[in-house]
Amino acid sequence: MSLHFELNEVTKKLPKHLHKFVVQQPYEEYTAQNQAVWRYVMRMNVDYLSKVAHKSYMTGLEKTGISVENIPYMEGMNRILKEIGWAAVSVDGFIPPNAFMEFQAYNVLVIASDMRTINHIEYTPAPDIIHEAAGHAPIISNPEYAEYLRRFGEIGSKAISSAKDYEMYEAIRLLSILKENPNSTESEIDNAEQKVAYLQNNMGELSEMAQIRNLHWWTVEYGLIGTLDNPKIYGAGLLSSIGESAWCMQDEVKKVAYSIDAATINFDITKPQPQLFVTPDFAYLSLVLDEFANTMAIRTGGLKSIQKLINSDNLGTIELTTGIQISGVFTKVIQFKNNKVAYFQTTGATALSNRDKELIGHGITSHASGFGSPVGKLKGINLPIEDMSPRDLKVYGIYEGEFMTLEFESGVIVKGKAITGTRDLRGKILIISFDDCTVTYKEEVLFQPEWGIYDMAVGKEVVSAYAGPADVDSFLGLGKVSETKTHKIKYTESEQELYALYDEVRVLREEESSSNKKITEIFNQLNSKFQGDWLLLLELYELALQSNFSIKKTILERLEVLKCNKSYTKLIENGLILCQV
Repeated sequence: MSLHFELNEVTKKLPKHLHKFVVQQPYEEYTAQNQAVWRYVMRMNVDYLSKVAHKSYMTGLEKTGISVENIPYMEGMNRILKEIGWAAVSVDGFIPPNAFMEFQAYNVLVIASDMRTINHIEYTPAPDIIHEAAGHAPIISNPEYAEYLRRFGEIGSKAISSAKDYEMYEAIRLLSILKENPNSTESEIDNAEQKVAYLQNNMGELSEMAQIRNLHWWTVEYGLIGTLDNPKIYGAGLLSSIGESAWCMQDEVKKVAYSIDAATINFDITKPQPQLFVTPDFAYLSLVLDEFANTMAIRTGGLKSIQKLINSDNLGTIELTTGIQISGVFTKVIQFKNNKVAYFQTTGATALSNRDKELIGHGITSHASGFGSPVGKLKGINLPIEDMSPRDLKVYGIYEGEFMTLEFESGVIVKGKAITGTRDLRGKILIISFDDCTVTYKEEVLFQPEWGIYDMAVGKEVVSAYAGPADVDSFLGLGKVSETKTHKIKYTESEQELYALYDEVRVLREEESSSNKKITEIFNQLNSKFQGDWLLLLELYELALQSNFSIKKTILERLEVLKCNKSYTKLIENGLILCQV
């Protein structure tokens, strides 16, 4: 099957289930005004951020080959990014957090290829190519930060979500799409905002994914670095927002020393942030990340880790002390004294693995209806089954062809005839398979003979639990692409006529073919048909100023009139400063 994106040394390592999130960059859909917005924002960034951004940003712009003049082509970025061990792919807006993190784990930046409209030139709630390409990409040229980003993706992709997290993701995705689309109605936006606000106020206890997304937001997206008195910007959300990059340096924005506490601080993606966190250096980010990872089910295991998976209502994996991994949708756990796991149960397709590779004969076709197994030691026997040698197993009556009764400390009882066992390369027993088997706990029947062969996973404890499967190839169609698609903006004839003027000016600048007469003609058309457009006026003024054309005075007078509109005042003032550079 032919791929719809370019493969190189980095992207060819992506697992197939991530391919579905990649889309073709719609370069031909960028209007000439989109290109002008990119140029304005990037020129502002280069001018301002050279003073307030971390030093890696400016050098990173050069290393990643991102031009001030043109929206970058993904293929061109990839050719340059691969030299620092990274790649970029185009996606449709926000993608699910676990998928986003997993791309990062493979050193791949996901770039939302849509371009913000002129109405959101200072800040957009929707991810766009300015945010991704001009915000994220330059900083990863710093090796220490790049490793933090990769490690964050590796850990974050294993974070367990709650059932409400995906609902929140869909709500935020829809809101960002509606806010960026100039054709959205106020009613649509109001309804979407109310949905997000309701969910934010009713999320309950924050899941691992919610907490690690907070850490991602306050570092990768909105992080500051240095001292509280003199911080520099490194977060992509700030680097790509000409409004917030200036606002964040004001005293009104509280600066807080970065710590693991940031995991509990939620954010509102649709508003400027009231406080920001400052890390002393990039190395400290990794220390906090590791501190948080120590609280996650992937490292703690135990009863709570399975309960997290049950609450997620989604595909997850647990690992037992033997190394056997069970991947499926967990629906039940039985506990006994001291919060120990007695028995766990999945429902639906389940796969068993070892060292992240599916065990032969134990894929989702073999366990299509779910999987359950006791955990722990046998009653009255100090030696766990997993540590028993073949001789020990025979002593305790656990060997092929024998009908046996295994009573666990928890009270779970397994009765049946052992027909085979599965061991790992070290000889440690992972699975015992029974025929004519009954499994009970007190009065509850957990498995009965007519259901077929019973495969019992061996392990005295649950040592780890995490989102997703152990072997990514075990489950077809892994990961869900949102059905809410980014809206393709429909332009009126008048807007298309305006964009044609933008294109004319672009050609004049690139071919250095401007004349006083031509600029005057375009100015007159703007003045008669598009009196509210300030950005093209700035581009005309820039050309007239450079060549000292007489029309420059008339254009400047018109800009001064437009400055009276408070929405344009700062944008025009900043643009006029750029024209002098």
